[in-house]
Amino acid sequence: MAEFDPSANIGTIPVQERHRFDVERLELFMVENVAGYSGRLTVEEFAGGQSNPTYLLHAGEQQYVMRRKPPGELLKSAHAVDREYRVMSALAGTDVPVARTYALCMDDDVIGTWFYVMECLEGRVIWDSTGGSYSAQERGEFWDAANDVLARLHNVDFKAVGLDDFGKQGDYIARQINRWSSQYEYTKTVDNPYMDNLIEYLPANIPTEDKFACTIVHGDPKIDNMMMHPSKGEVIGILDWELATLGNPISDFAYMCMRYRDSLRDADLKLLGIPKEEEYVEAYCRRTNRSGIENWDYYIAFNMFRLAAILQGIARRVMDGTAASQQAEEAGSGAYNLSKLAWAQIDKSVKID
Repeated sequence: MAEFDPSANIGTIPVQERHRFDVERLELFMVENVAGYSGRLTVEEFAGGQSNPTYLLHAGEQQYVMRRKPPGELLKSAHAVDREYRVMSALAGTDVPVARTYALCMDDDVIGTWFYVMECLEGRVIWDSTGGSYSAQERGEFWDAANDVLARLHNVDFKAVGLDDFGKQGDYIARQINRWSSQYEYTKTVDNPYMDNLIEYLPANIPTEDKFACTIVHGDPKIDNMMMHPSKGEVIGILDWELATLGNPISDFAYMCMRYRDSLRDADLKLLGIPKEEEYVEAYCRRTNRSGIENWDYYIAFNMFRLAAILQGIARRVMDGTAASQQAEEAGSGAYNLSKLAWAQIDKSVKID
């Protein structure tokens, strides 16, 4: 799967025409619902984030971030900003770093769709999975920090933080396969034999541990969904909780490791300062008190399949005019290549360019 141009995801832009709303109505909501709010409100849109439009709000010397459902017809259960808000609020008292949440609005009459307001974290987003221009030592710190906070998330007692009803417990992969297979079929624009192979193979070969494995899972854990400290290799906030639920932690961790089989497949990891895949898995197992992980290639393939289905959904939304970033069309075009790579994890005879 080709990676996006990181520079296209950096910074803010004027609010796009299709994402504009009544700023005065938002300002009134902020006055009434955000503690300590004052000042005249101005709004910019973040360049990245093709799923839920994300905005930078300025009010005097204060800055906030707002995420909202995109306007237009949406897929069932997608863009659940209320779930993002709930899980971030629940984790506020744990050792998992999250932005402070201020207010959730589920009234479409305010700005047209549901939204929530949270703290604006001051830090760095590492868009390039190889660490860009950073030193080898810094890259190693970024990767290790990401491993550490994901392990911390998976170690949280979800019942103790009030999330015991945040999702079904057990059979996570089986349910995910059903969900994304159905969504793929609904959003399919071209025939894809690799997706057809995966839809047949994956449900018939689910690891037995999936029956009982259950923790909070992020759903989209990767380094560019984590805000790094401005000057240290430390995660100060996990971002983009749209796909969070209760699920299989190994699946969640495998998602973060897909890059070893994709963008880092031919990379000189030692030169980059990035740990080898085996070392990375060992570090996670140590932090979560595991002796090892069985069926690892299956988990990688499953996550590639799931992401390919997501990308296909973005491609469909481009056609429908509801995708939120300029990179969405490019993301959708990667569905075929990623599904081929997924099938190659199962069928080793498949040649990857």
